[in-house]
Order: sequence, then structure tokens, then C-alpha cells
Amino acid sequence: MGTTPLDAVDRRIVAELEADARLSGRALAERVQISRANAYARLERLVTDGVITGFHARVDPVRAGLLTSAYVTMTVRQNSWRDLQDRLRAIPEVRHMALLGGEFDVMLLVRATDNDALRRVVLERLQAIPGVLATRTFLIFEDVDNVPRRDPDAPSS
Repeated sequence: MGTTPLDAVDRRIVAELEADARLSGRALAERVQISRANAYARLERLVTDGVITGFHARVDPVRAGLLTSAYVTMTVRQNSWRDLQDRLRAIPEVRHMALLGGEFDVMLLVRATDNDALRRVVLERLQAIPGVLATRTFLIFEDVDNVPRRDPDAPSS
């Protein structure tokens, strides 16, 4: 896949859109201090090159009724990742999954309506998947999702 390396302007565009994906092309151009035509062309290239893969709303899980969140680690049988991904995608409470190197094979972010629903997901759905050897659940007491990102081109203090 041939992609153009990101320059400082591209990185600023990405940072602005991470902060607010609803920015208009005009507002984006103003914030990054480039012409609208340049902003549109760069944005199209970033999408075409797969740097930007979509535009999403950030949802507060608690306000959306998902009162219990946990990281669930999984130890799985070797070579089961491909099939496992499909099965995990079918579980709506699984909001993120990652294949790891280290003590655990897979890490999941699970969001559920309450502790009972979380228990059902872990004990009845995750542990029932063929190839899952063990799980560990770590309750999340507080989410800090919107950690401010530092502009990579800003001078350090």
C-alpha cells in the first residue's frame, strides 16, 4: 500500500479531527492555516491512504446506560485468533479487542449495563468460545478517555 509520509500539516489535520471529527473543511483549513482546497486535498489523501479510517462520535458509556466497564484478558489456544475475532465481533458488549504479546494473548474492553450483565458476558459468552483457555476481568472504576494530545510539532516546554 503506497502512502505518502505524513508531514507536520498532515499531523495537525489528524490531531484536529481527533479532537472534533465534525469540523467542516473550512474550519479545518482555518485551524491548520492552509487554504480550503489544500485542506480538502490533504483530507482526501489521508482517507484514501487509510490514515483516517472513519469519523466517529465519542459516547459517554455511563450516560448511554453502560454502567459497568472492564478489561478482560484472555489466554487462547495458538492459531485461534482469526476465528476468535469473528466470534468476539458478534458480542455487542465487546467494544475493543487487541492481540497482545506477553502474559495474555487478547485484551478486550467490555461495556455492560450492570455487573450482572458483565458476569453473563464473561462467564457465559467469552468462556464458552472454543479456544478460550482462561479469562481475567479487571473492573474499570473511572474512565479517562479524552486525554489531551500534545501537538507533535509544538515546541516542548
